[in-house]
Amino acid sequence: MQGFLHFMGMAFFIYILYSPSSDKYYVGHSEDPIKRLSEHNFGTLHKSTTPGRPWELKAIFKIEGNRGDALKMELFIKKQKSRKLIEKLIDPHIKPSGFLAQLVRVL
Repeated sequence: MQGFLHFMGMAFFIYILYSPSSDKYYVGHSEDPIKRLSEHNFGTLHKSTTPGRPWELKAIFKIEGNRGDALKMELFIKKQKSRKLIEKLIDPHIKPSGFLAQLVRVL
């Protein structure tokens, strides 16, 4: 999987993590979501995700555009404050619509 993401070059991704211990989701963006998962689980600088360790990767979406576009998408999802929206996004049978239609599922 990691090789596949690197093959895609300078792409940006939205990733969704889930913590079984805290029953919470986390949405982020990165050029390398596999590496970010490791950082969330083992790094020391993530105050918002340290309490929920270990985190599981539930979905990765490629986003067209630059880091700014990825950040806008991340913030859009977070501003919805909707667990139902996140659960729909991680469901592989549901295709995002509206503003979220630009998300392309990778995992």
